Amino acid sequence: MSKSNLKLDGPVFGVAVDQGSGLEAAIKEGRGASAQEDDLLRFKRIVVETLSPDATTLLVDATYGRELLPRYDANCTKMLAFEADVYRISDEDRITKLPSYLEVSDFPDLDAEILKFFLYYGPNDPTELNQRKFDLVQDIGERCHQIGVTFLFEPIVYDRSVPDGTSAEFAKIKPALVTAATRDFANPKFGVDILKVEMPVNFNFVEGTGTPQMSRVDAQRAFVDAATAAGDIPLLYLSAGVTFEEFQAALAFSRSAGVNPLGFMCGRAIWSDAIGIFGAEGPAAMERWMQTTGRDRLAKLKEAIA
Repeated sequence: MSKSNLKLDGPVFGVAVDQGSGLEAAIKEGRGASAQEDDLLRFKRIVVETLSPDATTLLVDATYGRELLPRYDANCTKMLAFEADVYRISDEDRITKLPSYLEVSDFPDLDAEILKFFLYYGPNDPTELNQRKFDLVQDIGERCHQIGVTFLFEPIVYDRSVPDGTSAEFAKIKPALVTAATRDFANPKFGVDILKVEMPVNFNFVEGTGTPQMSRVDAQRAFVDAATAAGDIPLLYLSAGVTFEEFQAALAFSRSAGVNPLGFMCGRAIWSDAIGIFGAEGPAAMERWMQTTGRDRLAKLKEAIA
C-alpha cells in the first residue's frame, strides 16, 4: 500500500476540478468581453481555496497542478490527474493521452500524494485493444508503487453496440458494464489502490425517479453486485456531470442498498452553477457563492453518504 495520508478506511469526501478545455470554454462564454487569459486558473483557485478546508482530498489537473497544489488546506490530501487536457475520445481506441510535461516521478516533489488516471473502457471491446489498455494501467500502477504514490483509477464504461450512453438501451446494459470494469481492474496486477467508479444505474430509468425500466430492488442489487466486484479495493463514486440534487439522491440510494463505499469524488454537481456567477459577476461573487452554497452542498453530500 502506498504512503498517502488519505485514510483508505474512509470516509473520503473528495472534490474534483480537473476539467480543462470544456470548462475554459464555458467560462469564456460566460465572461464575454470581460474574459481574461487566466480565468480558468482563477476559477480553479477559488474552488481549491474555498473547498479544500472541508474536503478530505481535492483533484486538480496536470496543466495547473503546480500552481494550485500549494493553495490546498493543510489537512486536505493532494490529488493530481495524470492526463493531458485533451482525451482521445473521438478515436476508435479511446485511449487517454498522457501529459508531456508531467511524469509519475514528479509527484513526490509536488507533494501530490494521489495520482488519478482516467480511461474509457469497453468490456466488450476487442481483446487486443483492451490488452493495450491493461498494459497502460498496469505500467502506471507499477510506477506509482515504486515511489509510494497512491494510485486512483477511474474507468468510464461504454459499449460500441449502444453508442448513446444516455439512452434507455444503454441503461439496460450499464450495470453489467460497470460490474465487469470494476472486476477487471480490481485485479491485483494493476496495483490500483482506489477505484473511482460510476453509479451502476441510470436513475432516469429507475422506478420512482424516472421512466420505470428498472425496479428499485433491481437497482439496489446492481449497486451491490458492482461493489462486490471490487473485492478489497475501496470505491469512490463519481458524479459524472449530474446535478447536485441527483448526486445527493444517488449517494443516499447507494447506502440504502447496503453498499459501504469509501466515499465520493464530486466536481460539477457542486460548482457548475458558479460558472455563470463567475461569468456574470466576476471572481469575488463566485468566491462568496462557493463559501456559502458551495460549502453547503459539500456538507450535504457528506450527510447523504454517512
